[in-house]
Amino acid sequence: MGVLLQPLRLDIKDFVKSVLGERLHLELPDAVRSAKFISRKQWVVAGADDMFIRVYNYNTMDKVKVFEAHTDYIRCVAVHPTQPFVLSSSDDMLIKLWDWDKGWVCTQIFEGHSHYVMQVTFNPKDTNTFASASLDRTIKIWSLGSPDPNFTLDGHSKGVNCVDYFTGGDRPYLITGSDDQTAKVWDYQTKSCVQTLEGHAHNVSAVCFHPELPIIITGSEDGTVRMWHSTTYRLENTLNYGLERVWALGYMKGSRRVVIGYDEGTIMIKIGREVPVASMDSSGKIIWAKHNEIQTVNIKSVGADNEIADGDRLPLAVKELGSCDLYPQVGSNNLDMVLHPIVIVIHPVVLTLRHNPNGRFVVVCGDGEYIIYTALAWRNRSFGSALEFVWSTDGEYAVRESTSRIKIYSKNFQEKKSIRPSFSAERIFGGVLLAMCTNDFICFYDWAECRLIRRIDVNVKNLYWADSGDLVTIASDTSFYILKYNRDVVSSHLDGGGSVGEEGVEDAFELLHEINERVRTGLWVGDCFIYNNSSWRLNYCVGGEVTTLFHLDRPMYLLGYLANQSRVYLIDKQFNVVGYTLLLSLIEYKTLVMRGDFDRANDVLSSIPKEQYDSVARFLESRGMLEEALEIATDTNYRFDLAVQLGRLEIAKA
Repeated sequence: MGVLLQPLRLDIKDFVKSVLGERLHLELPDAVRSAKFISRKQWVVAGADDMFIRVYNYNTMDKVKVFEAHTDYIRCVAVHPTQPFVLSSSDDMLIKLWDWDKGWVCTQIFEGHSHYVMQVTFNPKDTNTFASASLDRTIKIWSLGSPDPNFTLDGHSKGVNCVDYFTGGDRPYLITGSDDQTAKVWDYQTKSCVQTLEGHAHNVSAVCFHPELPIIITGSEDGTVRMWHSTTYRLENTLNYGLERVWALGYMKGSRRVVIGYDEGTIMIKIGREVPVASMDSSGKIIWAKHNEIQTVNIKSVGADNEIADGDRLPLAVKELGSCDLYPQVGSNNLDMVLHPIVIVIHPVVLTLRHNPNGRFVVVCGDGEYIIYTALAWRNRSFGSALEFVWSTDGEYAVRESTSRIKIYSKNFQEKKSIRPSFSAERIFGGVLLAMCTNDFICFYDWAECRLIRRIDVNVKNLYWADSGDLVTIASDTSFYILKYNRDVVSSHLDGGGSVGEEGVEDAFELLHEINERVRTGLWVGDCFIYNNSSWRLNYCVGGEVTTLFHLDRPMYLLGYLANQSRVYLIDKQFNVVGYTLLLSLIEYKTLVMRGDFDRANDVLSSIPKEQYDSVARFLESRGMLEEALEIATDTNYRFDLAVQLGRLEIAKA
């Protein structure tokens, strides 16, 4: 069942047109207060101020049923998830159950409220029960088959406008919003109020538990939407788009999009990123976070007898490792309109999870804090305040507490140094050097003394170091740069007492290649940079030459590379892990050619399968090595082209 989301008294003709297209012309009254999709029947059911319920087929535009249901305004309709039932609630203080398999006959009337019944909703964990919210200040829980309520929740000081059930986990919770300007979380098993959410300046008109995120969302006639942590109940953010009163909230399962209905329009927001929070160590053990739950899988558990084709999902056994209290804080910075009519992306302070270089520890960072756990037993080893956390290649780490303070810690979790940069540090990156950047430039520092190594004027989205520490990729919005780090030049300059100005050591970095592609995620294997681009192609770059390895059929994110399997692994947002073959021998050959070590390259060539020889030949051709390419190429048409270029007519003729 989907939910149509519209502000109170929104003309449903306009709303349905915006959802289903201008081809629909339904005869509906102006004051439609509630409408729901019944997707299994291709229907939309609506209740209005004229006391009628109307049902339409939204594919054929046929009128299915119109009947008078109540003696006063209909406030809400709710559809049973599996049975052919629709509930309706009204200002006549009644709730009625309609069975469409029996010709929309009223099979039951629920009496007990002493004022308008504003909303009804089925319990997703027990669909034989439902809750109702009324202006008589109560919430009642009912069972289908009984005309009297099971019990009443009483705690609001004014009328109750809205109610929603908690869908995730085992907590028997529901939430209500009231004219007393509060929302309350209830335990319907103990019949007690768990928490009162205060802060709105007017009636709370809409509430919901988000099904995918640990977030409670409340909307009010004060024009604001508030987001609360569903575990700590802390207010995380307040949104105000200036569209007058809030009347409706909705979501779609499996999505991070939330719809808000106002007096003056509808807003769709996207909360956070859909990038899975996961990390893989060098042995193939993966740890990921599904909300607050931490799980682990091991790629090595997939035996060699399981022949998994490139791009196929790995049959991994998931094990529960533990839980974590941290979760991303929902922020409202960097709002981007991405869809018509209005869709706004909210980029939060994202939860990160990352192994340290030797794989013994894992850090979880989010919500302004970090916790370091042991990777195997998931035991807490250290914690602190941090907006960002990064590891060095030696196992030290740095945290960014604010834009003006960065702290460095030893491998033993002891604070070594506190830095106050002269600029606003918006991001930090770890690796061989500690990097801090603004929107306009990035500064590299050594970990030991925090001396400036080099400032580079570039907008940085991400940074990737090769294991050797000699190569680094700087990824920007539209392109990426591969630089060589001249550590010997830096060491001799600093050890010789050379001065370091505002730009750092002049020859610290050498630009090798600039590629006009946007990197989504990336990693280094030797001197080969593997990445997926904005078109979701899996590419690799050696010596400035880009080769497409695979065309991905959906957004996927790089986890790591296992050399003993010659496979690179990726994960999607549903935590499906797939692998693609990338021969280490092929990478090694290209790397040796780039370095001019042709003798060793020829030795490696014998270990490359013959079917890869044309790929090798094209690489050599791109380096201007036509003779060598002709010697290796196997495709006759390709050999002909090479022979013509070289003037080797006898070979071309043959």
